[in-house]
Amino acid sequence: MKDEAKDITIQPIEAQAGPDGEAATKTLTTKTPAKKKRARGGKAKVADANAALEARIGHGFADPNLLMQAITHVSALKSGRKRGDSYQRLEFLGDHVLGLVVSDMLYHAFPNADEGELSKRLAELVRKESCADVAKSLGLLDDIKLGSVGPSADGRLRKSILGDVCEAVIGAVFLDGGYAAASEFVKRNWTERMHKPRRPLRDPKTVLQEWAQGKGLPTPVYREVERTGPHHDPQFRVAVDLPGLAPAEGIGGSKRAAEKVAASVMIEREGVGGSNDD
Repeated sequence: MKDEAKDITIQPIEAQAGPDGEAATKTLTTKTPAKKKRARGGKAKVADANAALEARIGHGFADPNLLMQAITHVSALKSGRKRGDSYQRLEFLGDHVLGLVVSDMLYHAFPNADEGELSKRLAELVRKESCADVAKSLGLLDDIKLGSVGPSADGRLRKSILGDVCEAVIGAVFLDGGYAAASEFVKRNWTERMHKPRRPLRDPKTVLQEWAQGKGLPTPVYREVERTGPHHDPQFRVAVDLPGLAPAEGIGGSKRAAEKVAASVMIEREGVGGSNDD
């Protein structure tokens, strides 16, 4: 009752004559808007959500804006803001930090492996699908900030950019806490994956082609969907097509790398065995 009383003000209204001819004063009670209370409540919820996200990631950010940038898709930016305010630049940085940390992990974990084997293991561990798996395990799917793209497209887009967001988070942790913090994040989420038994070392494009032939289908067709980035560091998006199947897409620093990723995506989706997806 005490709290409610604080929200009530009594305002006198012009005196009017009563039935007996004497003036009677009426009062009007109004409640003071609780905007400040609602504002404080909203900020508290955001702070709690950020704290929960940091707990799942395993890093408390000195600069929370880095974390927000890492989970913001370009479609969620307000007009006038630069694309650099989305996760794209952090993704670029995180991709290279991830490669360095995993390379170091592999070098020490497999002292008898030659360069070729280390390279194959590295490619398997840092591919987009592996990053997406890590993002899923951390529950980042619902944290991604997207613009208005429709409910069905929203779900598909969130899943397709999970790997990008994971790399962006690594970049954000690196900028906020340095190499040691980023290395700790990667080791915590990649060590178990690194020691999992590997599948036979076969090119995913070969595996997909043999599977297609076994099904009586023609040779898979690869087509370039998009090329982005500067000339010296391009990114290719490639789709692979087979009759009767939905296309599968992959992204890589070269057409061949993107084709292999696209083949791996279709292999995994269709339940095809026999590839290391490197």
